[in-house]
Amino acid sequence: MGDGQSENQPLLRDEEVNVSTISPIGPDELPPPYQQAGMPMVTCRVCQSMIDISGKREQHVVKCSVCHEATPIRNAPPGKKYVRCPCNCLLICKSSSQRIACPRPDCKRIINLAPSPVTPPVSTLPGMCRVICVHCQDTFLYQRLRNAPARCPHCRKVSSVGSRMALRGTIFAVLAIIFFAIALGVTLGTYNSAKVHGGGIYVAYVGAFLIAFFLATRAIYYFAMKVSTIDDPM
Repeated sequence: MGDGQSENQPLLRDEEVNVSTISPIGPDELPPPYQQAGMPMVTCRVCQSMIDISGKREQHVVKCSVCHEATPIRNAPPGKKYVRCPCNCLLICKSSSQRIACPRPDCKRIINLAPSPVTPPVSTLPGMCRVICVHCQDTFLYQRLRNAPARCPHCRKVSSVGSRMALRGTIFAVLAIIFFAIALGVTLGTYNSAKVHGGGIYVAYVGAFLIAFFLATRAIYYFAMKVSTIDDPM
């Protein structure tokens, strides 16, 4: 059974034959579990036999007792993907892997991976780069010319690409300090007249401090944002 990390082997040389191109197993291709006589079951993706997954729902794959091959029942771990070799061996490899080798002695097939159904194809647009998500370690494409936080299509979490958001945080921090200084100066400078003129000036005080507070929270947001790394600039 090829259901573990041990089957993610180094590539073989091209001349050692048998090269295949296949697509990784996407989330939509996983067998849905269903109940049979009170037991959760899934269908083996190789021989179509029923597999009891009672007590195994926390596992990512289960082994069929008939054909002894592995079937995934959950999405691959973050940064990984499933690949089914034509010999039916189930492999788990990095999401960024483009070429792997089957470890079975009677196969040794070299597998060229088609683009993942979750990862967009490589583009030649100016400013496009491949990014490794800091949250799930999966890869996705990002357009650097947008100058905006990147949202990973896999885990849906937001991160910065490079130091751009830290620079934006610095700008917001400087603006927050400026507005706070202005608000404080106006408050101290017009305190006596505020007692005479009343409410209108107090509204200006509160507004200035609220603007300073908003800018400070945006600065903290950008400073605290985790940074994803560029894997393959294009």
